[in-house]
Amino acid sequence: MKSVSIHTVGCKLNYSESSYISRQFTEKGVELKPFGEKTDIFILNTCTVTAQADRECRQLIRSVLRNNPDTFVVITGCYAQLRPNEIAEIDGVDLIFGSDDKFRIIDYLFGEQKDTLSCIDKKPSGKTDIIISSLNGGGFIGEAYSSDVDSRTRAFLKIQDGCDYNCSFCTIPLARGKSRSLALEKVIENAQKIIDYGYKEIILTGVNIGDYSDESGNTFFNLLCGLNKLNISRIRISSIEPNLLNADILNLVKTSDKFCNHFHIPLQSGSPEILNLMRRRYNVNLYEELINKISEIIPEAGIGVDVIIGFPGETDYHFNETYDFINSLTVSYLHVFSYSERPDTRSVGLPMKVSTFDKKVRSKKLRELSEVKKSSFYKINEGKYAEVLFETEKNGYIEGWTGNYVRTRIKADVKMENEIFKVKLLKSEGIKPVECEIIK
Repeated sequence: MKSVSIHTVGCKLNYSESSYISRQFTEKGVELKPFGEKTDIFILNTCTVTAQADRECRQLIRSVLRNNPDTFVVITGCYAQLRPNEIAEIDGVDLIFGSDDKFRIIDYLFGEQKDTLSCIDKKPSGKTDIIISSLNGGGFIGEAYSSDVDSRTRAFLKIQDGCDYNCSFCTIPLARGKSRSLALEKVIENAQKIIDYGYKEIILTGVNIGDYSDESGNTFFNLLCGLNKLNISRIRISSIEPNLLNADILNLVKTSDKFCNHFHIPLQSGSPEILNLMRRRYNVNLYEELINKISEIIPEAGIGVDVIIGFPGETDYHFNETYDFINSLTVSYLHVFSYSERPDTRSVGLPMKVSTFDKKVRSKKLRELSEVKKSSFYKINEGKYAEVLFETEKNGYIEGWTGNYVRTRIKADVKMENEIFKVKLLKSEGIKPVECEIIK
């Protein structure tokens, strides 16, 4: 029996696609092994959002080859789509597949016979095959969702791919192509498969999920209404653009017993001038109105925020605008990113680059603000009742998440993994998981 290990770098969308690839191999009788073990085949699904992501991918490839030099190495994903020749320079890489091509890896490896992996029996020396399809067509969308090959308790469901927004700092439209959506009926079908596998929570994933629009004219709201009819405990909306999160969606989340009262909404900058240079499709007034509307309609909602610091032209004044703006909002936590210059983006040519030192200082300040926000959010939830989906046990404790994204923990005394329990949240301590007790 041949064996394969698959490692994923990057977003939830990548994880859903890696799961799909894993399932293809297991259905062909190939043994799926954990990353780090010696295998006949190694597949890396890459990210290219930052220069650090590119470096991490290269380091992973070299590390795998040092420990397992005879493994057949396949690299796919966004970094592979944009920089295949750069990856091909790494000695030992056998095959490179682009973003859409990743769904055909199994067909390539099984060859004409469809029942053997003959092409990997003799690992080629110094030869790297590159298979990169153009994304200009924009019509193809590969299906992807978590299945029983995953060890997670929450499942990822891909509903959309690509993006039409062309923000000045982002390579995703180049790496993923134009926005396109899976047919509503197919999304529902895949969601039902996830439910049949035994998952309690589905996380909707894509590049720009709020832009969902299938060929029949169904919108993201139509999709949510369809999913709301399924027999699933939880549905969580992943990152959604602020200009696409409307009152209809908020009211559905409020009235439904399935949708998590948790939103992750990219801001990127609280400075009007920097936001304009980023070519984002909203302004700070719209963003502030949205956060206030969420707090009004769903007061208990957890709200996460993406922020990029160190964008070209960002002065101390601009950064302070961002800091003060976020500090004024009722949000729960931040994901802070340092601007990373990406080839072929508009921001490359902008003047007034920000120093690494200033990026570190500003990043530290925002991460500290995030801790304050999260600690305050956890404090507000003290004494409240919630349902928690528990995940993995460690050192006698098991941790899990509430619907509004409070991490909790409890002494594990019964089978709790992948189970939802009603709990009372006890005293919080900073940003540590909140202790809880089960309500019987």
